[in-house]
Amino acid sequence: MRDAHAAPLADGREGADVTPALHRQGIRINLHQFIWQAVQVGFVGLVIGMERNVLPVVAAQDFHVPKSSFLYLMAFVVSFGLVKGMLNFVAGRLSERIGRKPVLVMGWLAAIPIPLLIYFAPNWWWVVVANLFLGINQGFAWSMTVTSKVDITRAEQRGLATGINEFAGYAAVGLAGIATGYLASLYGPRPALLGFALVVIAIGLGTALLFVRETLPWARAESRRHADGNHQGLKPKFAEGLPAHPTSRQVFAFVSFRHRTFSALCQAGVANKVADTLLWVLFPLYLHSHGLDVVAIGWITGVYGLSWGASQLWTGPLSDRIGRKPTIVAGLWLLALGVVSVPLVAGMAAWLAAAVVMGVGMALLYPNLIASVADISHPNWRSSSLGTYRYWRDTGFALGALLLGAIAQASGLIAPAFWCTAALLLASGAWVWLRAEETLPRLTSPSPPRS
Repeated sequence: MRDAHAAPLADGREGADVTPALHRQGIRINLHQFIWQAVQVGFVGLVIGMERNVLPVVAAQDFHVPKSSFLYLMAFVVSFGLVKGMLNFVAGRLSERIGRKPVLVMGWLAAIPIPLLIYFAPNWWWVVVANLFLGINQGFAWSMTVTSKVDITRAEQRGLATGINEFAGYAAVGLAGIATGYLASLYGPRPALLGFALVVIAIGLGTALLFVRETLPWARAESRRHADGNHQGLKPKFAEGLPAHPTSRQVFAFVSFRHRTFSALCQAGVANKVADTLLWVLFPLYLHSHGLDVVAIGWITGVYGLSWGASQLWTGPLSDRIGRKPTIVAGLWLLALGVVSVPLVAGMAAWLAAAVVMGVGMALLYPNLIASVADISHPNWRSSSLGTYRYWRDTGFALGALLLGAIAQASGLIAPAFWCTAALLLASGAWVWLRAEETLPRLTSPSPPRS
């Protein structure tokens, strides 16, 4: 069905600006670059996914981390979350000055020490240091794949664009969990991670250098069209309260605290990463304590990642049709249902089903939080606002590791961490429902006059 707001191209096709500018927005017109950005985030997802199955399970046997020392075990997630959260904001701000591609390449260069530190690690603190570099890699590289896709797509396509981006990344996370589980059973955990990671990093860096284009000119061209009144199609309802070219401090304070919708989205990001920390570290340990081996755990955590990744192919476009707010709230509450079901069921099939529910819940909220932030962010400071949101979201890794680690440490059990996480997700969904406004341009922007 034809979108009434879509602007025709000169050759009769729909969907992009009619301006003669070189940097027109739209997935179809920028398909080649869009695909390479999706390939990039896939490789970035493989890097973080390699840790999600193997490291938590082998921490005790290979690094002599006591099974009851949950806070000590969580230290590697704390280091990752703090660094990634901070560098998400740095990456967003830096990319508005030097461009998206240089920041992406810097992220890949930071990944090189990760497998070497893990392979040669004499103790668990080397893994903690390795995850500092993982935080740099994810903060710079993943951030830029999101920002670049938003640069080259139209406002009404951003749910689809972020859905595809996060699908590629988190499907890769799931596949890496399955692959490294098998490789670890064949060659041992550290050789498996070393070989897997070096191949992935080499290909990721090489394709970034050879095939990825700079997308900052698209954002600047969009900003000029809005300023000149030449923007075609839907006009987003940008958040008001910042100057045209705000400082870093102004953007951070505005997105974090001053704007109701932005702040509601930021807290939802924190809650979803607290849940992801639970599923990254304590979920494999919980399954291992119930007798599952590393391959079976790899399948369950892999199904979670694959469900999350694949479902974003329809949850992103769904938000382009019905709005961001209902999909985000539904995702938070469905994720809570999946989390609370884990300690209530038993057996491989039941835990696989819980993993699917949690994956779909994540898919409903994850790309649409990003799209919602992008919807109301002006192109002049959109990368910085996305960086601020991603700062709070990924700081949720550190907060979740400390909170859930303390709960498990105090109780001596893992199950209470699942109950507390489910309660947090329910409260977060209520916050978004009560405080956030809908941001989808189709629902917030008046129809442009017809010629």
